[in-house]
Amino acid sequence: MGGRKPLLNVKNLRTYFYTFEGVAKAVDDVSFHLGKGEILGIVGESGCGKSVTAQTILKLIPMPPGKIVSGSIDFDGIDLIELSMEDMRAVRGNRIAMIFQEPMTALNPVFTIGDQVSEMFMLHKKMNKKEAWDHSIEMLQKVQIPAPEKRVHEYPHQLSGGMRQRAMIAMALSCNPEILLADEPTTALDVTIQAQILDLMLKLKEEYETAVMMITHDLGVIAELAERVVVMYAGKVVEEGLTEDIFYNPMHPYTQGLLQSIPKLGNRAMGGRQQLHEINGMVPSLFHLPQGCDFCPRCPKAMDTCKENLPDIKPVNTNHQVRCWLY
Repeated sequence: MGGRKPLLNVKNLRTYFYTFEGVAKAVDDVSFHLGKGEILGIVGESGCGKSVTAQTILKLIPMPPGKIVSGSIDFDGIDLIELSMEDMRAVRGNRIAMIFQEPMTALNPVFTIGDQVSEMFMLHKKMNKKEAWDHSIEMLQKVQIPAPEKRVHEYPHQLSGGMRQRAMIAMALSCNPEILLADEPTTALDVTIQAQILDLMLKLKEEYETAVMMITHDLGVIAELAERVVVMYAGKVVEEGLTEDIFYNPMHPYTQGLLQSIPKLGNRAMGGRQQLHEINGMVPSLFHLPQGCDFCPRCPKAMDTCKENLPDIKPVNTNHQVRCWLY
């Protein structure tokens, strides 16, 4: 699938959490790839395994209770699962960086923004304090933070949400990583700042030719940015394809439900009202997954076989595959 040679190739990845309540299969047989300079969208409701997939790639899950049970994460010919934690630190932040969902919890409140950005240069680029500080100001300027010479001396709580997110992006891109994992980078921001952050990420991606894995539940963001889309549900990939295939020819009932639940302009034209579609039910608990297809209890097209057997993911065409008994 896709013309580029994959820079990142995730195969049959399983990440489970072993707790007193039972085993939570947060990531269960997930496979996808990411090419150089490509933007891949990972979508799905909260609790479907998107963030845990990204954290597994960087080995950031707490172990225990978390455990990478099986699979491989091939990054430029290296299997990241086999790397020691010390070797992983050389990759993390340097070659693969991550923008976290909530910058206030990801940034250290007792260090200035300048300290935190310059640490990346000192750690991975072996710069001295003065060089690292100068580069930090340069990076804050690149992510369009006004008066960067002043901002480097400020603490996270002194910045607005949008500014903190820009500082996070500056940290993530400081070492010119080959892959950027963006975990809902615009969720906590208002729409104007959201648009600016997305525009900024696109510009930086073009400049550095960075591959981006964009994790979000906002399909509008995916339509604007992503070239390919992976749809996840209950820890599994249920559909994958080119963005236009997913939006104009969605095949899995879950993907169809997600797209139908987007508000559309014109629904109230001529005084008429159109009710917003919703997917019935809730995402199942990872401790108590249903037998057969995980989406079966919520699916309007469920058949008898769906209740008994989990379908494999099957190719529909060269760039499109789906996990559903309908096909």
